Amino acid sequence: MSALTRRRLLGQGALVVAFSLSRRAMGQVAEKRPTLPGDLDKFPLLDSWIRIDADGHITVFTGKAELGQGLKTALVQVAADELAVPPAGIELITADTARTPDEGVTAGSHSLQDSGTAILNAAANVRVLLTEAAAWRWLVAVEEVELHDGAAHAPNGDSLGYGELAAMLSLHVEAKPNVARREKGVRLIGTNLPRVDIPAKVTGGVAYVQDMRLPGMLHARVVRGPSEGTRLKPADFDAVARMPGVVQVVRDGGFTAVLATQEWQAIKALQRLQSAGWDRPGAKLPAEDMREAIRRLPSREVPIFDDPGPPAPADGKVVRARYSRPCLMHGSIGPSCAVALWENDGVTVWTHSQGVYPLRKSLAELLRLPADKVRCIHTEGSGCYGHNGADDVAADAALAARAVPGRPVRLQWMREQEHGWEPLGSAMVVELEATLADGRIAGWRHDVWSNAHSTRPATAGGLLAGAELDPPFPRQVPRPIPMPEGGGHRNGNPLYALTNAKGTYHFIEQMPVRVSALRSLGAHMNVFAIECFMDELAQAAGADPLAFRLAHMADGRAREVMQTAADRFGWAGRAQGGGGRGWGFAFARYKNLAAYCAVAMEVAVDRDSGDIKIRRVVAAVDSGEAVNPDGIRNQIEGAIVQSLSWTIHEAVAFDTTHRSSFDWSAYPIVRFDALPASVEVHVIDRPRQPFLGTGEAGQGPAAAALANAVADAVSLRIRDMPLAPEKVKAVLRS
Repeated sequence: MSALTRRRLLGQGALVVAFSLSRRAMGQVAEKRPTLPGDLDKFPLLDSWIRIDADGHITVFTGKAELGQGLKTALVQVAADELAVPPAGIELITADTARTPDEGVTAGSHSLQDSGTAILNAAANVRVLLTEAAAWRWLVAVEEVELHDGAAHAPNGDSLGYGELAAMLSLHVEAKPNVARREKGVRLIGTNLPRVDIPAKVTGGVAYVQDMRLPGMLHARVVRGPSEGTRLKPADFDAVARMPGVVQVVRDGGFTAVLATQEWQAIKALQRLQSAGWDRPGAKLPAEDMREAIRRLPSREVPIFDDPGPPAPADGKVVRARYSRPCLMHGSIGPSCAVALWENDGVTVWTHSQGVYPLRKSLAELLRLPADKVRCIHTEGSGCYGHNGADDVAADAALAARAVPGRPVRLQWMREQEHGWEPLGSAMVVELEATLADGRIAGWRHDVWSNAHSTRPATAGGLLAGAELDPPFPRQVPRPIPMPEGGGHRNGNPLYALTNAKGTYHFIEQMPVRVSALRSLGAHMNVFAIECFMDELAQAAGADPLAFRLAHMADGRAREVMQTAADRFGWAGRAQGGGGRGWGFAFARYKNLAAYCAVAMEVAVDRDSGDIKIRRVVAAVDSGEAVNPDGIRNQIEGAIVQSLSWTIHEAVAFDTTHRSSFDWSAYPIVRFDALPASVEVHVIDRPRQPFLGTGEAGQGPAAAALANAVADAVSLRIRDMPLAPEKVKAVLRS
């Protein structure tokens, strides 16, 4: 074939490419669009996710927020890998109601699974368009174009930067499904790229919304009592307004805030107002333990699962157990904070809310503004993983800023306000019953009692300030989160192969205290109960706990995760438990939809003091394709540490009027000297498999592995969290 003929054919091919590009630019033909991966299906236009400027600058957008889970790093890796550019060539914009897609709330370990998958496939689409544009310009086959380092490269050595190529096409087109991923070149996915958010956090840099300082900024404090149902007694507001540095005292119904030029001045003004004291006109709290209180309240039965099978043999061995946990706090190290600026008849709020779009809707209603006059920009906060005070403090800051248009206002809660007002993780009770026949489970019943596990604001009535304004906004009505994700019944459906099995969620709408989402929602309690019960059943059947689990597990990936954790731990060669030394094992697949995680643990229990020392923890995790293996290890390590703190130490205390846990002495969390002596996390990589959410996968298995190890050490089972030293001593004395 002559060079001229070849060039003509390539020219004809280029016309086809040009037609294809033109057709994309005009929009898809009127036909049902195929389903696209992740959140790309909700926002199919490529420029919702990726934009390339004329100078080649690449901006990637996500509606998810960095909460310390390493999301920014992972998303940069995903985009850079598929676009064949260095990570430094990507600017990532996270949740911002003026710039990013509405991906709802950053929760449930959905970020990489939904947003990462969307960005990966959007980047693949953009890469194809860039390749086609270069082939058209050079009149060569697309297979002859190579992309790397932000440019397309031709066989003859010519190159075109992404900016020049992007100027030839439009990214305001819908993504195509099933676009092949990049095969050639250096890979970033699967490498341990250093976390982009860490340097500022460990060097005292500007890392959190608490660190923000804007020109002309005022400092503010909200005046709020020690708990829900308290109200400030008459106070001398005029005297406070005259205090040094105080700019304004903002009052709107029962909402009060003080604004000052310096933070300490605002705190002094707050203390002066608080000295007036508090009325407690609200309803009293139950005198009994909160888990017992909710167990007695009316409930609505919500089916979890119902797998009928042959009835259990009449001579089968029936085993029953009841497990519980108290109300838990988020325990954020930094009290909730927000910065707000009121200007041009609207407000911008820098917030560590996990849902900037739902927050914008709630704030617009609260402030009686159109939604487009409210902008919420996610800024990391020091402590989160659930519905803590982030949304409420954003409302407080916006109301305070409305009084001083043109001046930014930074409003931070005090420690006692964080502990006293943040929504809690609900107390929970789980009752299990199983029948054993010939060493196998022949029947299973699971009942769980719990309040709601999400009361995140969807209206102004979901915000603390919404109840304080005059007139107050109607309170949101709590509702159960439907399966397969679930709320109080999350992971209440075991992954094990069971027949004649039924589960019921007893949803309790009446809330004695304010509760909402806490990391892993009901999975922490349900997995704790199921995995402790599996150990109890194994003991009743005379079987090894791991062997008993494997005998009831058909999922191959689950079996591999369990076996990997056991092998790396040396489970088969462990010593016999007792004498204060024990070994425990537990497993779950988070939501039965996300990452698989197994945890093996060795503990030592001091029979005199009741103290539990964690000697060694080994975990295995399958998160699908591992974008950043070290990031996955970080998440499982963090989940283990937090879960151990919940399981050994944490419980919110109440009297008959309000919470009594207002500081760290009344709500202890795990300290550095009590951390496990050794933690290993083994990542099972599944290249080209879907990403599986990981951030909350370790909570339940870690709690259950601990309880199982303690039971092995002392030959007695403690079924009610926390396994605090005084409780361990009491059990050993009984």
